[in-house]
Amino acid sequence: QVQLVESGGGSVQAGGSLRLSCAATGRTLSGYLMGWFRQAPGKERELVSAISWSGGSTYYADSVKGRFTMSGDNAKNTVYLQMNRLKPEDTAVYYCAADEAATMTVYDYWGQGTQVTVSS
Repeated sequence: QVQLVESGGGSVQAGGSLRLSCAATGRTLSGYLMGWFRQAPGKERELVSAISWSGGSTYYADSVKGRFTMSGDNAKNTVYLQMNRLKPEDTAVYYCAADEAATMTVYDYWGQGTQVTVSS
């Protein structure tokens, strides 16, 4: 069983930066596919970024490409999402998730979410 705890959300003005962290306990994340999702009010949850820890490849949604960077620290069993040049449309609750079988479609474990609010 994996427990995921996000932190680092908050309120910033457009153009600002935030770094989200997702700390895992229970199992090492090595071999998992890790994803950051977000859900804005009235919208569907969307995948923002994902990283294959074993292979090192990373995915970014077009809406965040060039502004967000996902990374992982094996020693800390933690993944991060560095968010730069934030826009009001980035406002959402951000969730960290772990895909144990690296299916890229079924995420087995989820964090509780952290709110990101970007004002114009």
